[in-house]
Amino acid sequence: METLKVKSKTLPGYKNPMQVPRILKAVVSAGVGSFKDKNKFKIVLDRLARITGQKASPRGAKVSIATFKSREGDIVGYQVTLRGQRMHDFLEKLIHIALPRTKDFRGISATAADEMGNYTLGIKENTIFPETTDEELKDVFGFAVTIVTTAKSKEEVIKFLTHLGFPFSK
Repeated sequence: METLKVKSKTLPGYKNPMQVPRILKAVVSAGVGSFKDKNKFKIVLDRLARITGQKASPRGAKVSIATFKSREGDIVGYQVTLRGQRMHDFLEKLIHIALPRTKDFRGISATAADEMGNYTLGIKENTIFPETTDEELKDVFGFAVTIVTTAKSKEEVIKFLTHLGFPFSK
């Protein structure tokens, strides 16, 4: 499997190959939703581990919310930080296998980049990944993938990710 690499030594607009942005890490995070269903915690943890190839770490609530009956420190989601070869393998699988499996896929939005040069992609269903079995469709959850780059602006990160082969909508 070919890894995500810059196709040439320098992109247009850069004089030195060291100026070209690079991907530092990919952060995959998912919320649990219901606190009462303890089985959902296991399902989210297991499926994130299958999708990313790395065990997810729990994330606690920062504040107590009486309406949701949650207390500070209660587990509200899971997060996986991918770096190096695992990150490249996950992004390849996301771009070439998972995203084309989504229903009515026409590309990802170019407006999801922030001012600091990061890109956040929301995925509505975890079933687009081949590692998840389709036998339990009632336990479908969504998650977010944040791609942290060294780009300095929105325009630069979109140009860089387009060069890497991310399928942006027109």
